Amino acid sequence: MVTRKNVDWFKDAKWGAFCHYLPTPPRDSEGGGQLSAQEWNQRVDSFDVEGLASQLESVGAGYFFITIGQNTGHYCAPNETYDSIVGIHPSKCSRRDLVSDLSDALARKNMKLLVYLPSGAPTKDPVAIEKLKWENGYTGPGTRHNRQRTGKRLVEFQKQWEAVITEWSLRWGTKVSGWWIDGCYFADEMYRFPDEPNFQSFAAALKAGNPDSIVAFAPGVIVPIISHNTEYEDYIAGEVIDKFPVCEGRWMDGAQYHILSFLGANWGEGKPRFVDEFVIGYTKHVNDKEGVVTWDVPITHNGLIEESFIEQLKVLITSLFT
Repeated sequence: MVTRKNVDWFKDAKWGAFCHYLPTPPRDSEGGGQLSAQEWNQRVDSFDVEGLASQLESVGAGYFFITIGQNTGHYCAPNETYDSIVGIHPSKCSRRDLVSDLSDALARKNMKLLVYLPSGAPTKDPVAIEKLKWENGYTGPGTRHNRQRTGKRLVEFQKQWEAVITEWSLRWGTKVSGWWIDGCYFADEMYRFPDEPNFQSFAAALKAGNPDSIVAFAPGVIVPIISHNTEYEDYIAGEVIDKFPVCEGRWMDGAQYHILSFLGANWGEGKPRFVDEFVIGYTKHVNDKEGVVTWDVPITHNGLIEESFIEQLKVLITSLFT
């Protein structure tokens, strides 16, 4: 079995934190509507990178994930390629490069930054969907598991999305140590081909600025967890919600075993749903098998993790490392 050496630091980190920093979080006091470009810039400008880095240091997190953006088309870093394709003015990409600034703050605490990005266009932005040539891979009613699939490869979309990603990756270089790519539900239809675009070209775009960056392609919430079984995936996305699988060992199809779930009521919201003993026990179980655990926690508009979650994460310091 071929395994990936670039994930050794990830395994040694044992666990880290993840935050969904988005323009319309569920607890948005402004009503949940989309923000204007100006409002989004104001929010990103208010993000306290030093304060967050100090919080993460206080809980002993080995690394941190932040969302570049998700479904609204707002992103927390500039991207000229994206703007030239979608043609939205003023740009919904922030003026501030929050990823770069946050990486600098974390580096001063000897922590690595990883980023989250969907595999598709922002689904709540019709202009971006049209210009990027994106189509949903499902058709008709039903759930993800029983809906009909369109079977489209979306070559034009993939090439444009890879160009957008390449600009970000080159911009950040070694400031970004990994990518978690959401929504890779259509591997057979879109990526599992010998010719580009495919898993190889997608991974090349993600690693354009940092060849040692680690990459995961998320297939959705599937338990037992699965890998995409491609040499271009370095670690398992491992997304779980209410079923927490037993870790059998460090490697799955050659990729580093990893679990991602949330400590709140849902992704990025709510109060802590677990007792401390569960958080300790499950993290320790996966770590003992040389796997990695990432816990998603809510974050405020100015970039700080809510205090109740800081207190819960602090229990991992004394329980796992003493």
